[in-house]
Amino acid sequence: QVQLVESGGGLVQAGESLRLSCAASGGTFSNYRMGWFRQAPGKEREFVAAISGFGSNTVYADSVKGRFTISRDNAKNTVYLHMNSLKAEDTAVYSCNADTGFYCSGGRCIYQRPGNYWGQGTQVTVSS
Repeated sequence: QVQLVESGGGLVQAGESLRLSCAASGGTFSNYRMGWFRQAPGKEREFVAAISGFGSNTVYADSVKGRFTISRDNAKNTVYLHMNSLKAEDTAVYSCNADTGFYCSGGRCIYQRPGNYWGQGTQVTVSS
């Protein structure tokens, strides 16, 4: 059983940056592909980014590509989401996910499904 705890959310101005962290426990961290999802008020939860077990492959939603970067530190059992050039539409509760499904072919990775393990979420609010 994997437990996930997010941190790093807050209130920022449009154009600023923020880094989210997700600390994992209860499993062999490098065995899990990790992902970030977000849910804005009144909207469905949406995929943001995911990373393979040793960080060699990543995949991003088109809405964040070029602005957000997912990374991980397996020695610290932590996955990060570096968010740059934040926009008001990035405002949401961001949740960490373990065992996120995606596949890679021909140098391109495609998101498939969320995993079974979720953190409690952290609020990110971007004011314009």
